[in-house]
Amino acid sequence: MSLSQATKLSLTSVLKASLIRKMQGYHPEASYMPFHTRLLGKDRLALYSFIHSLNTNFGTTIFEPIAKELGDINFVSATSQQVSGKHISSEAHKAIQTIMDNLSTANAEPNKTLEIETIRKVCTQGTMVAVKPTKVDVKLISKSGTIYLIDIKTAKPNAGGFKEFKRTLLEWVAATLADDPKADIHTLIAIPYNPYEPAPYSRWTMRGMLDLDQELKVASEFWDFLGGNGTYQDLLDIFEKVGIELRSEIDAYFSRFVR
Repeated sequence: MSLSQATKLSLTSVLKASLIRKMQGYHPEASYMPFHTRLLGKDRLALYSFIHSLNTNFGTTIFEPIAKELGDINFVSATSQQVSGKHISSEAHKAIQTIMDNLSTANAEPNKTLEIETIRKVCTQGTMVAVKPTKVDVKLISKSGTIYLIDIKTAKPNAGGFKEFKRTLLEWVAATLADDPKADIHTLIAIPYNPYEPAPYSRWTMRGMLDLDQELKVASEFWDFLGGNGTYQDLLDIFEKVGIELRSEIDAYFSRFVR
């Protein structure tokens, strides 16, 4: 199964618009690099600077709009940069801390289903504390009412950051259940591509903190989850097509920096 032609055209439009918007709003940082400039040229330095800038926020500039577009087509609701909730119960906060302590000391293995049910039991107990959890990159609601809260990360996230990633996922669960204790909630880390291809993605750095089957989707696992089997490969083809179609426009844009 692959994406329909209408979906491909829609994603192509989203990608083009995102890239053009990025170029229109981009202004190279003022920096005097006389040796680099004479060796490589202003246009290549400007292109390098642009690529570096794009890389740092590729998730919000490119991946989020694409993920939301796929979600709009295949889920009842798809939104980006959402708040999971505004309150977490004091007992849920204690439960999260206990989960984190047990994982950090290897006294327990990650088990997202069990962790969610542990938080659900106390999600409205104690004092309701106002919180500001990290915003959800993409929120999906399926036809059955299942809620998916997704955090899109760079291809090579810092291994030391997974402890905070885990806490964020648990806090999203607690904040969602505080509003609706019966909610069918899933929280995920999504990594859009595998930088180690063709070798498997190195997951060992996350083992012991993330439930790899329930909390992590990498490359085709993520995109095919959003759009169905074959979506990842279709997206790669769409990116290549857009790159070819916009090449002259991109070249013209960076030619301005030669002067």
